[in-house]
Amino acid sequence: MTLDASAPLEVDPLIDDPATRIIVCCGSGGVGKTTTAAALGVRAAERGRRVVVLTIDPARRLAQSMGIDSLDNVPRRVKGIDDTAGGELHAMMLDMKRTFDEIVEAHADSERARAILENPFYQSLSAGFAGTQEYMAMEKLGQLRAREDWDLIVVDTPPSRSALDFLDAPKRLGSFLDGKFIKLLMAPAKMGGRAGMKFLNVGMSMMTGTLGKLLGGQLLRDVQTFVAAMDTMFGGFRTRADATYRLLQAPGTAFLVVAAPERDALREAAYFVERLAAEEMPLAGLVLNRVHESGAARLSAERALAAAENLDEGRIVDQTSGKTGVRDATGASPESPSVNHSPENRDPAEHTDPTEHAGAPDGADPAEQSGSADPTGSTGSDQHTADQLTAGLLRLHAERMQVLAREQRTRDRFTALHPEVAVTQVAALPGDVHDLAGLRAIGDRLATGGAAGAR
Repeated sequence: MTLDASAPLEVDPLIDDPATRIIVCCGSGGVGKTTTAAALGVRAAERGRRVVVLTIDPARRLAQSMGIDSLDNVPRRVKGIDDTAGGELHAMMLDMKRTFDEIVEAHADSERARAILENPFYQSLSAGFAGTQEYMAMEKLGQLRAREDWDLIVVDTPPSRSALDFLDAPKRLGSFLDGKFIKLLMAPAKMGGRAGMKFLNVGMSMMTGTLGKLLGGQLLRDVQTFVAAMDTMFGGFRTRADATYRLLQAPGTAFLVVAAPERDALREAAYFVERLAAEEMPLAGLVLNRVHESGAARLSAERALAAAENLDEGRIVDQTSGKTGVRDATGASPESPSVNHSPENRDPAEHTDPTEHAGAPDGADPAEQSGSADPTGSTGSDQHTADQLTAGLLRLHAERMQVLAREQRTRDRFTALHPEVAVTQVAALPGDVHDLAGLRAIGDRLATGGAAGAR
């Protein structure tokens, strides 16, 4: 479906729709995917959905923000959720090795399962072999979807290049299982007994000799034993991987690309958007996270810097009725002649120096009086300090406005390249999110950011 370039991403209709069964949050590292996934889970649950949030992030921020001591491979009920609408929230963190063990235990008899689980090569493979985490995430997603205990699954993926591995895992596993290397290792086991050993020794002595030198003889034997034990399970791996991949392409799945308003993060987001389109994955839109905003946006950076310079140079704009000018440090206006500033020689309506003391003797400098320097009781030193503070605040505001302008230019470049992608902006919170209240605040911003254009 092609969206109008001005159309915001509407989060509440997405999470309220019963047809939405899976939401996958993806993007580069450090952009807030875990927080976004958790906030979506909280908001959906409190609007009546039965939700489980699956995180693949090894950091334990999700558990902490949901008030859970720790997350593991089993979904845990999150307490403190408003369930008046009938919803509930569970959360879990992928345990890659445990998921692999569960697959083995579920699809092999007890003797073969024990042989696999105790195999040294399997233990290395299940603990951290490249691509195993992404494949196991696909397996766990398929398991959760098959259980029908939840009507919405929110997935928090690894950083985007790894998240691309998340998409590639089923195909990569299929290629691995169908590859020549695996067939080579499986051949002796399929030949059986002495015939197999003879075949191995005669037909592939050169190959296995090379592999033995590269891998080590014991490791090669461990791999061959593992492959032989897993032979009957390979078809099941392929079948489930293909089914999960089709699940990600199904209409009930929605991908949300999460990015910060920074050039590198949005470049990654654009790359991922293009990849999703190529794989025919359903993209819901872009969450532009941690966008800065200002309550004084009408004051431009240029005007703020100019005002700060005026204060630094001791020049301020007179605001009294009928008199607009710039005073120097002595209080004299360049437009007025040098005259006696005593009260009897001046029209009260033209009194432009707020530092002049009404009761000062003729000819005395008001800044030298021991009393207050203006009707408010501030001394000249106090006024100077106030001017310095004001100038500093003006410069901070100018920096903030420059950041806002840079973020807007970055977003404009992305939307120019991908006008079909709906966007919601999420305004930055003043601090880190560490509890359900913070997640609710993020959820509110997710729901209103697209319409408000903030963040």
